[in-house]
Amino acid sequence: MVYKYTANKKGNINIASWIKRNEQTKITVTKNNIEFSEHVGNGYGVTFNALINFETKGGTSEVKDGKLIIKNADEVLIKVVASSNYRGTNPKEDTKNTLDKIANTSYKKLLKRHIVDYQSLFNRLSFQISDNKIDDIPTDIRLKNVKLGAEDHYLTQLQYQFGRYLLISSSRPGNLPANLQGIWATGFTPPWNSDYHVNINIQMNYWMAEMTNLAECHEPFLEYIGNLREMGRITAKKTYNSRGFVAHHTSDPWHTTAAFGKARYGMWPMGAAWACQHLFTHYEYTENSKYLKEHAYPIMKEAALFFVDFMVKDPKTGLFVTGPSVSPENNFLTKDGEKATLNMGPTMDREIIFELFSNCIKAADILNIDKDFSNLLKSRISQMPPLKIGRDGRLLEWVEELKEAQPGHRHISHLYALHPSNQISESKTPELFEAAKKTIAGRLSKGGGHTGWSRAWIINFYARLLEGEKAYENILALQRKSTLPNLLDVHPPFQIDGNFGVVSGITEMLMQSHNDEIHLLPALPTAWATGSIKGIVAKKGFEIDMKWEQGKLKHLVVISKLGNPLTIRHNNVVKTLNTTKGQVLKFNY
Repeated sequence: MVYKYTANKKGNINIASWIKRNEQTKITVTKNNIEFSEHVGNGYGVTFNALINFETKGGTSEVKDGKLIIKNADEVLIKVVASSNYRGTNPKEDTKNTLDKIANTSYKKLLKRHIVDYQSLFNRLSFQISDNKIDDIPTDIRLKNVKLGAEDHYLTQLQYQFGRYLLISSSRPGNLPANLQGIWATGFTPPWNSDYHVNINIQMNYWMAEMTNLAECHEPFLEYIGNLREMGRITAKKTYNSRGFVAHHTSDPWHTTAAFGKARYGMWPMGAAWACQHLFTHYEYTENSKYLKEHAYPIMKEAALFFVDFMVKDPKTGLFVTGPSVSPENNFLTKDGEKATLNMGPTMDREIIFELFSNCIKAADILNIDKDFSNLLKSRISQMPPLKIGRDGRLLEWVEELKEAQPGHRHISHLYALHPSNQISESKTPELFEAAKKTIAGRLSKGGGHTGWSRAWIINFYARLLEGEKAYENILALQRKSTLPNLLDVHPPFQIDGNFGVVSGITEMLMQSHNDEIHLLPALPTAWATGSIKGIVAKKGFEIDMKWEQGKLKHLVVISKLGNPLTIRHNNVVKTLNTTKGQVLKFNY
């Protein structure tokens, strides 16, 4: 981190700097540096070292009572370098070497390097739904006006790009993935321990990555999923006597995979399986067969192998189900009116396993390997229970029709098949499509969507249901009920997944590519009658640039990065074209 302090008069900068941490922190203060290090957690965690370097023009500096005092300076440049031994390096050497490398680098050069690096990702995509170019109204005032009933499309544009900024800044190759608060935690005891919640939250963080042209930012999560295997194999063997690997609802930088906590959220063995969706999704966008063969497929196969062993036949139906398991964090009522949570065959489990097995089969077919394993998975899929609709027309959350203890629960887990998966759609499963609509309506009528991330998921649901007006209503609800003045998402104190989820939701309102076609403006609300978006990415390697006016598509540019056949759907008109690698196709409507 780099800070520069200047003033419009010479000799006007006065700074006192010091470090206050724990008793075990070693702190050294000199006239130009403050260095501090610690073995975190009383010796149980990582060792870190940090160096703060002060370069002054004019004035004086001295050390007094453990503080670095700078007086009457013209300018002060502060460089902060920090490192830990998390990846096995020497943090003291790391910080010294890094500071040495930039010792003679000016603030101007450091700033330019930063801007080039950041904008190389950020500037890939532009988005406009507002002609209001008056950006001098502070963000908190804009948001306050929206909370009082206004609608501000400029704020929505800002919120969209803010989400991309957050991902660019907290998830880069070589780093850990973004956790529940990204890198914006405060204090020594951050909420939820800065853990990774693998029962939707970390997945929601990355729904937007590929489609908003930030594939590199997806990489830390894709790497992390593979790193869950070492601990996950132990958990699979010791907890379930199963092969493969498994992860439950929460993990951390040490790749924890065991079940812990209360049964209603802890006894859920689907975390790794859900995360594996991202491995195949990355392939669908890039079609990198080397990545599929060497990284994605081995992880997916090992996750699938766990469920080959874990699933059992329901004695009532003879069909394979999971269990004991839960529908994340939700309860149902027994016949005696008692709250219960453990169940055999929750609907979400079935949906996740169906997708995992299906993706393994597709990957093996692409790579022309593992035919026997694919046949085994096909057999298991044919013996899994179908998705069921209840007497009230809603999708069942459990394999049996059970009464909900919290009809407005924030998790709507059984709609995984609608989003982020693609097992429910208007064309393929019209009855389930209607049941999904009733499921969401039922949850919302009972107070659902009351957390930021839950509301963001609902935006994505309505985009998949092709209901632009309802998706837009929930964007407004997210802004009015679950957004802080700095635009961070509310799940007290704040939780970053809602910021990321709204970006994927808005993108899916404008373009979807999960049905082997590119569906343009599938859920465009009337409020966004005119607009443009440039740089969004569709599966099979297509980059999209489009403009619309009065709710109608006007101009479309498609860049074919891989040379795949192109199928476009707009207003129920479908056209298919062959393309070549690198070809730019332009259309006027």
